Amino acid sequence: KQEAAQPNSVLAAEMSRRREPLESYPLDSMHMVGSMAKEGRRHAILRVDNLLYYVKSGDYIGQNFGRILNIDEAEVKLREIVQDPSGEWVERVSTLTLQEAAR
Repeated sequence: KQEAAQPNSVLAAEMSRRREPLESYPLDSMHMVGSMAKEGRRHAILRVDNLLYYVKSGDYIGQNFGRILNIDEAEVKLREIVQDPSGEWVERVSTLTLQEAAR
C-alpha cells in the first residue's frame, strides 16, 4: 500500500487559511473576459457560471490552491499546488488567457 503524501510546508500554509469564493470552481470553468487598471493595479474580469468577478494579484482561484501572480491585458498567471505522479506536492504555473468575444 502506498501512504498518502504528507503535505509540505507550502501546502500546510495553504490549508490553514480561509478559502476564497472562486476556489470552489475548477480553473477550466473560468474565462478571462477583460482587464482594467484601478488605482494603479491591474484587475482581471473573470466569468464563472455567467457571473463576473473582479480579481487582483494575490487572490486565490481554482481548486488547486491557485494564487494569482500577475495580470496583464491578455493573461492571468497563477501558481497552483498539485500532486505529481510520485505523490509529492509541487508548484506549477498556469495561465488564463483573454477569450475572444463570440460574434
